[in-house]
Amino acid sequence: MRHSRVIAASFIARVLPDPYEAVLGGPDPEATHRLLATVHADFVCPSNGHSISWQDCYDGAMILPLPHKADLLLDGRGNPKPLPVHVTGEAAARAREAQTIAARIRREARHMPLGNQG
Repeated sequence: MRHSRVIAASFIARVLPDPYEAVLGGPDPEATHRLLATVHADFVCPSNGHSISWQDCYDGAMILPLPHKADLLLDGRGNPKPLPVHVTGEAAARAREAQTIAARIRREARHMPLGNQG
């Protein structure tokens, strides 16, 4: 019997149920999603090229819920990862802002009943 292919992304809950999304995402949760995904893509895709496109890295991060996006920018202790050498200027300022938000998200998510979301 043949089974149709199931796209796993359709089962990933990118948006957390209320009130978690609003608490973790701040006044504009969608902007927070975009900021964290943008910085992740900036980190892993240097401007001189990468085997995976910047857009694919961004899209890969965008499917994740906020606690998982935050983890992309932090080390195992919840501290900001060092900025890659290719992240400079405006991108570096954006990265520092995103890492501050990511650290807050990780701290707050620990106290929420999100299963393994954070």
